[in-house]
Amino acid sequence: MSPLSAMIALASVTILTAFNADYLVGAIDQVANSYHIPKAFIGTILLPIVGNMAEHLTAVWMASKGKMEISLGIAIGSSIQISVGMIPILVLVGWAAKQPLTLYFETFETVILVAAVFLVNTLVQDGKSNYMEGAMLCSLYAVAALSFWVSPEV
Repeated sequence: MSPLSAMIALASVTILTAFNADYLVGAIDQVANSYHIPKAFIGTILLPIVGNMAEHLTAVWMASKGKMEISLGIAIGSSIQISVGMIPILVLVGWAAKQPLTLYFETFETVILVAAVFLVNTLVQDGKSNYMEGAMLCSLYAVAALSFWVSPEV
């Protein structure tokens, strides 16, 4: 594939992704009302799973090949990329578009975020992983998902 055709393909896929994302965001209210799913659950649990599916699959694939450092790097690197890279950019874009995006989180959301950061930081300190640590992380995710499901709209 030539560089020009690669650039055209990248631009085409980017435009299609933007339209799909716009459609997805526009459908959240209808899905939430039709299926009685809390919007907080959709925004904090379902959308991140769907949006990062390729990275999740790559991390699992690397872990199944015994390359845990690469797997952990993919999983943690993705979170760092979003929190340090994308969120500040989105704040600036929101400011420019006169749609403020504040980084104010309710106490409930902050507690879940701090618990997740603390657990991940504790578990990856040695650079190794095992089934129990994975089970602990999955359990925390399940508790967070259940919490957002049963909590009132935040």
